[in-house]
Amino acid sequence: MNLPTEKKSCSWPSNDPLMIKYHDEEWGVPLHDDRKLFEFMVLDAFQAGLSWRTILHKRENFRKAFDDFEPEVIANYSEGKIQLLMQDAGIIRNQLKIRGTVENAKGYLKVVEEFGSFDRYIWQFTGGKTIQNNITSLSQIPVSSPESDAMSKDLKKRGFKFVGTTICYAFMQAAGMVNDHLTECHRFDAH
Repeated sequence: MNLPTEKKSCSWPSNDPLMIKYHDEEWGVPLHDDRKLFEFMVLDAFQAGLSWRTILHKRENFRKAFDDFEPEVIANYSEGKIQLLMQDAGIIRNQLKIRGTVENAKGYLKVVEEFGSFDRYIWQFTGGKTIQNNITSLSQIPVSSPESDAMSKDLKKRGFKFVGTTICYAFMQAAGMVNDHLTECHRFDAH
């Protein structure tokens, strides 16, 4: 008699339903939608120094507070809007990160103007392909790579904030530019 086999998964989502859903449906899936890429960049910048779980559980609040991550709107935030965001308990009220998001929206718009899409610009750092890592344990997952180093350097040159190599690597993982699912995870070969 064959017993049903439990699907193996990366262990970092733990037993948190929202984290499991994010792991199973979004993390590591190659992403080419400009607005979604900007959303991931904003969320990863806010994650700096915090856990991804904290950010993920506030994601809907971030969507509302930051006008559904619409870069054209965010780039034109007034000082009054920034002060309102500083009072919003539903998000991370870090003034540098809030102001950085406004600067990043401005940088994003310039990149789109230059490259035609943010997707075309950001995926150049991996040659337009997902880097396949063959990770067998969480301890093997890197925090940066030559590609995230190059991305960070170029974004900083363009005036982006909170885009250090570690944040860029987390962004690459989220956007499917690198596959860091464990080789035994049911999502490893899913894309």
